[in-house]
Amino acid sequence: MYKSINLKVILTNMKASQLAAKIVTRLFFVLLIIALVPFFVGDNYKLKNLYLHTPNKWTLAFPILLMLGFIALFVLCSIKKYKEADLNWLLVLNTVILIVYGVTLGFRIYQMVA
Repeated sequence: MYKSINLKVILTNMKASQLAAKIVTRLFFVLLIIALVPFFVGDNYKLKNLYLHTPNKWTLAFPILLMLGFIALFVLCSIKKYKEADLNWLLVLNTVILIVYGVTLGFRIYQMVA
């Protein structure tokens, strides 16, 4: 009886991690597509003249690591068909942080353009 309960918990956790990883990655891709729409539609004159200037180039290390981590985890989870719960939860965490970073960057760009 004790072993079957643990197996049910493990299977439930596996299903939850698979579902969470798939939902969060799809949400990220949808938000990415929505964020790219203003560059292709309408008056994008202000967006074309928007340049990234940082006094310290190390400021870009964190976003680059986030993107590389997302790509690596997404590829690993896709290859393993979302069967490893640890990788799934790492992908969820990385994607949520990436979404938050992207939203804050989007708000900052909107404030500069508007």
